[in-house]
Amino acid sequence: MIILFDLDGTLIDSTPAILESFHTAFQTFDTPIPKDEDIKKLIGLPLDIMFTELGISENKKWDYVDAYKKHYRPISKQKTTLLPFAKEAIIEASKIATLGIVTTKTSKYSKELMEYFGVMEYFQVLIGRDDVENPKPHPEPILKALTKLKYKKHKVYMIGDTCLDSISAKKANVNSIGVLSGYGDKETLTSCSDIIVENALKALDVIK
Repeated sequence: MIILFDLDGTLIDSTPAILESFHTAFQTFDTPIPKDEDIKKLIGLPLDIMFTELGISENKKWDYVDAYKKHYRPISKQKTTLLPFAKEAIIEASKIATLGIVTTKTSKYSKELMEYFGVMEYFQVLIGRDDVENPKPHPEPILKALTKLKYKKHKVYMIGDTCLDSISAKKANVNSIGVLSGYGDKETLTSCSDIIVENALKALDVIK
């Protein structure tokens, strides 16, 4: 069996670091800062898409992304936490399956975060935004993770907190479990996920 996890809203809460970094990026270019709720609705998408959705033009979005990353990197560990029951979920999942992470965060810094929390050792693969041409909801990130894991007709589950995860799973022809621990609401997740549960640990009750 293979279990793939999303990061933000599924295993970690980096909301304070994300919001602060968005604020800094907009302040850097003297642009009005969007409402936090508008930013949070977009979490899970790649940064460049988030900035364009928040009104930044195509020719300026990468400047904002660079400003965001410059601020985010030094504060990410201090302003990110594992979600409740996330570590327990990872440990329990590792007993019954091969584990991977599929995220729209940059892979290098995602690995550093998970190493900081002492859980990277449980994962055999981590696919980040920089590892693919097409991020979630495209199936490429999941398919690339499965290729690296030498997938051979295993049962596969993708656990995530937004429809980006579930749609990606559906397109990759794997099972999707939506968790309510992050940024997706129950009504929205119900429309796109095979199963809805409270958090990643509860997802294992379904899988077992």
